[in-house]
Amino acid sequence: MGPREVPLTTELVRCPDPQPFAGSDHQHGACAHKRLLIRRPPTGGRSGAVSRVDPVTAENSSSRLAHGVSPVWLVLVGIVSVQFGAGVAKTLFDDVAPTTIVWLRLVTSALVLMLALRPRLRGRSRSDWLVVIGFGLSLALMNWSIYQSFARIPIGLAVTIEFIGPLTLAVAGSRRLLDLAWVGLAGLGVALLGLDGGGMTLAGVAFALLAGVAWAGYILLSARTGRTWAGLDGLAVASAIATALLAPAALVTGGGDLLTPHVLLLGALVGVLSSVVPYSCELVALRRLAPSVFGILMSLEPAAAALAGLVVVGEFLGPAQYVAIACVVVASIGATRSRRPPASALAAA
Repeated sequence: MGPREVPLTTELVRCPDPQPFAGSDHQHGACAHKRLLIRRPPTGGRSGAVSRVDPVTAENSSSRLAHGVSPVWLVLVGIVSVQFGAGVAKTLFDDVAPTTIVWLRLVTSALVLMLALRPRLRGRSRSDWLVVIGFGLSLALMNWSIYQSFARIPIGLAVTIEFIGPLTLAVAGSRRLLDLAWVGLAGLGVALLGLDGGGMTLAGVAFALLAGVAWAGYILLSARTGRTWAGLDGLAVASAIATALLAPAALVTGGGDLLTPHVLLLGALVGVLSSVVPYSCELVALRRLAPSVFGILMSLEPAAAALAGLVVVGEFLGPAQYVAIACVVVASIGATRSRRPPASALAAA
């Protein structure tokens, strides 16, 4: 956590679950926010000075000034970076196979994470390795399938369909009518995509749905990985495993392209934009940002993907498709805001 002043009086409040779409590195226990007015002990200046805490970022004014950049902006930068990285990747698909590009992306992120974190590998149990291997498999499948979808349908539509996976997981098992309504709204959005039909292919939709299933698996396995691997160590090892799993297919489809300097450089650029920058921004932001707010911001990804497709690739969508994206974004925000707090939070309150 970032540096905070310790108040004399604090109050635990009920808050929603961390964003269910995020991995273990996003789901830290930042659930106990300080109340809005915190009286600090006198330190030689005025007695009883008041420090106001932002209800969005859960940080006081002096801390915010010390950090400089708002965590909300950091998350937004990460979102834009991911989707514009996808746009850059798609511009290469005419010359390089999507499998090769996604492998170069994974290579870049794995190298950066492994070198920066140097995770402990010795002394791990068999169950530790089974969990992180499953995590790596879901990571490989998620990235490979969404890039296959990008190659067949517009980026904004692919990400919108992919969001159905984590959104369904977020409300799975709930019997609340409101949660079912959010799923229904998202389903309506996907149905609207089919009504317009522009740029849609059955294979592209199927790969996007597969990516959504893999994303849901990634979320579940990331939580388990986070319980046995400290910090981002599990993500680093999983990235290396995902790279190894896709290596044979990438080498076969890439062939001589992997020896071309501009392909390697652009592949590394995609890795930086789609993995390194978002990981870094979100890691810093999540130290100071309320988890519920993070979840709402992440719900903007389909809209960011549509923008990236328009700006980078020149993908123009139809009116019904923009309405469909809006439906999924609103459903995601609604599902995030309406989730019940965990029992531990209620007990603490």
